[in-house]
Amino acid sequence: MFTHDETHELDAAVMDGATLAAGAIAGVCHVRRPVRAARAVLEDGAHVLLAGAGAEAFAREHGLEMVEPSFFSTEARRQQLYRVRGTGRVVTDHEGASMTAAVPATPLDEDKKFGTVGAVALDMHGHLAAATSTGGMTNKRVGRVGDSPLIGAGTYADDRTAAVSCTGSGEMFIRVAAAYDVCARMAYGGATLEAATHAVVRQSLPAIGGTGGLIAVDRHGNLSLAFNTEGMYRGHARGTDAPSTAIFA
Repeated sequence: MFTHDETHELDAAVMDGATLAAGAIAGVCHVRRPVRAARAVLEDGAHVLLAGAGAEAFAREHGLEMVEPSFFSTEARRQQLYRVRGTGRVVTDHEGASMTAAVPATPLDEDKKFGTVGAVALDMHGHLAAATSTGGMTNKRVGRVGDSPLIGAGTYADDRTAAVSCTGSGEMFIRVAAAYDVCARMAYGGATLEAATHAVVRQSLPAIGGTGGLIAVDRHGNLSLAFNTEGMYRGHARGTDAPSTAIFA
């Protein structure tokens, strides 16, 4: 994703459900693998969230691979920025119809599809973890931080309940503390994973205009891949079973 100024700002977070340890970075443009930087913050343990130049300095100090910002540029995303910049809109990948016939045909319109990448896992010892990485929103203001690196908004994991990673209109996910709310509904209200995720995705978010979805796994291995949009690229694997992938409902 490009900012309004045609630059890149990447965010990421990871959380360990066994210890509630978490690490996150925001607003970096040289870190090739933001999730690895977030994990380094978690393992360092002094802080939870580092942003901007400080996060990049931390990544360098920990020997993480750095690249020029142009590494993250693609012509398709640049053209997407040009299409929307004149409108003054900030565009998540699910919003707005395609603005040009030159956009290659894909299962989900690239001008409507969120670009966040997330993962949740339950290991053989019963421990949960979540990770989320994103380039944000096309035409976003420089310095904007979304839900992905905010623990409890776009990323959360707790061995007592579930691991959750979100994608969508970040400001709305922040306002409802979406990832944590799933776990809170389970811990305090006794909701199942399916009931908790659908309450957040189908009720809390739409009530304030929030669009998107989430992936989640609970401590029993139950899965939820809930969304309130046309589709969401997703997949899951369990033990030796063949992986399963899907786009639409």
